[in-house]
Amino acid sequence: MIDFVRIPDARRYRLANATAPASCLPAALATSGGAGGLTGIDLIVDGAMIERITPAGGTASEDLPTVDLDRGMVWPAFVDMHTHIDKGHIWPRKPNPDGSFEGALNAVGADREARWSASDVARRMDFSLRCAWAHGTRLLRTHLDSLAPQHGISWPVFSEMRSQWKGRVDLQAACLVPIHFMVDDAFFADILGTVKRHAGVLGAVTFMVPELDAGLDRMMKAATEAGLDLDFHVDETRDPSARSLRHIADAALRNHFTGHITVGHCCSLAMQGEMEAERTMDLVAKAGISVVSLPMCNMYLQDRVAGRTPRWRGITLLHELKQRGVTVAVASDNTRDPFYAYGDLDMVEVFREAVRICHLDHPFGDWPSIVTANPAIMMRRPDCGRLRPGAGADLVLFRARGWSELLARPQADRVVVREGRAIDRTLPDYRELDDLMDVA
Repeated sequence: MIDFVRIPDARRYRLANATAPASCLPAALATSGGAGGLTGIDLIVDGAMIERITPAGGTASEDLPTVDLDRGMVWPAFVDMHTHIDKGHIWPRKPNPDGSFEGALNAVGADREARWSASDVARRMDFSLRCAWAHGTRLLRTHLDSLAPQHGISWPVFSEMRSQWKGRVDLQAACLVPIHFMVDDAFFADILGTVKRHAGVLGAVTFMVPELDAGLDRMMKAATEAGLDLDFHVDETRDPSARSLRHIADAALRNHFTGHITVGHCCSLAMQGEMEAERTMDLVAKAGISVVSLPMCNMYLQDRVAGRTPRWRGITLLHELKQRGVTVAVASDNTRDPFYAYGDLDMVEVFREAVRICHLDHPFGDWPSIVTANPAIMMRRPDCGRLRPGAGADLVLFRARGWSELLARPQADRVVVREGRAIDRTLPDYRELDDLMDVA
């Protein structure tokens, strides 16, 4: 692969005549132009940091090694805040037999029980992270299947990966267990201890089960006492009677929970009546809950019936939530496993498909924040996801000059800059995992 620009070897250099999403820039620059949500800038890098950003042409008088981007786009490195790298890349050995949600659950459960040793999980996690790194991701959260005995295997592996990848792809993890397990005293003490020991996020899958409210109350009380954030998988179904999102918002308000709560999926919200959905979204906004949509995986799984064309896209009400001031994001979710047979932890692909699936265009406005600044806020990392003086020079450069050019192609020639230097973007070969997949 030939990069379209060469980053100078000098400590200080200029990226001139660039185009950036206005929503990723300081407010003063974002309002200085920005037709179509884009702003022309010059950017000076000093070592590993962004020294200065000015309107295009604002640094022309300074004698520096210069890369003229010819209006090509510059983005901050990406934030992917909902993934499953413990499951990643098992598709060749355990595909989903029918593409359904139930088929995915059963396939993953069988593979986990039979194959998820520490070595197996570590190799697949590392492979996933090398993909994310090459595509330009800076910060990533993964959910970890955490029913016993898997929690004793995957969490230590995750902690080791977090240490190994620190400064390249910074990692967070949330436990993933069914909500009704949280009312069992022994189980809850065990999982809470595991999450605290590994500096994780407390999470669960919520369903309309009798234990839902008690489980939520217990989690919120414990999270408050331990200073933990919460991250839920919510209503990943087309059933309009699935309303656990409302229960989460109610629980947050009655428990006066002040930590960060993120909810993912929320598919059934789009299937509910307008008044019902509006009441729920109002409560979500009041409770300060953030929402992450997983458009590629949910379009793959939801409304799948053999021999029948799907009638809906599986996504939640992103526009309506955003209009209420709810912080929203999109993310990769599953990668080459029974829940999603495709994907590569490439946030360019995620953003491109989200724009198409969710109609995040005409105008684009501040939608670029859903893969940059917004998920960084959800993850308590405001240092990521923005272009600003003093921030790390962690950038993704594109030849594309505008939205149509950016989203029409995969942008395989992008240049990823980390700490001011261009990285090797060679992707790992799937053949590296053949011995784990029983592939001859």
